[in-house]
Amino acid sequence: MKHWRIALAGLLGLLFIGFALVWFMPACWVVPLIAGRLNGVQLEEVSGLLWRGHAGRVLSAKGEDLGQLDWQLSRSALLGSPQWLVDLRGPRVQFHGRMQGRSATEALWTDVHMKADLELLGTRLTLPAGRPRGTVKVVAPSVQLQGGWPLAVDAHFEWQDASLLTPRSGELALGALQLAMHGSNGVIEGHLYDSGKGPLHIDGRLQLSPLAWRFNAVAAPRQPTPALVRWLAAFGPTSADGVTHIQYSGGLVAAVSGGNHE
Repeated sequence: MKHWRIALAGLLGLLFIGFALVWFMPACWVVPLIAGRLNGVQLEEVSGLLWRGHAGRVLSAKGEDLGQLDWQLSRSALLGSPQWLVDLRGPRVQFHGRMQGRSATEALWTDVHMKADLELLGTRLTLPAGRPRGTVKVVAPSVQLQGGWPLAVDAHFEWQDASLLTPRSGELALGALQLAMHGSNGVIEGHLYDSGKGPLHIDGRLQLSPLAWRFNAVAAPRQPTPALVRWLAAFGPTSADGVTHIQYSGGLVAAVSGGNHE
């Protein structure tokens, strides 16, 4: 009986030590364990605890300084329900948001605020129309991701000093563009429009689902800039008053119907 008591006391002691170790685990101990999940991003000058930590320097996979990172992780993660608060502050990118879920692509994001210089993305962000430049601001009260797809979303994007670097016409200034996105059950509706003062007038509607996407818009240059006129002409027919009518669709529905440009 005495041996059982000693064994039980030893087991309880080990459990207490393990609990205390996790409860007060330094953040710098965890960074090497998650390095493989950061896609090349490096955290330096790490301090604090796993539950409330700080990285004095965050480097991108290309070695660019992204700024300082603060995070909070709820201890409900021990019960399988992690909740994160992430705050990144840098000269070219700022991000603040709350995440509930086990991974960034299977989570509910709330109170998201982001501002980023598109040059940070380099060649990884290239649109069919050209390489985007400028600054993007995002305000998203709620985004529910499932497998990386926005199952539900309430977000507003603003592309400031928008321009495209094109192979034929060089850099095309577009002004300030905005995109409002809302949706649920995996079906997303978007409204793309300009500020009303830039070189490009555009008013378009976007529909997204896991099976298909569709984009319809009217666009026209506010001034008859030849490069912008030629660029718009590649997207659809232009009427006598200089308005280009853009109609694109893609995905399974478009494949069944026999095309992606209506």
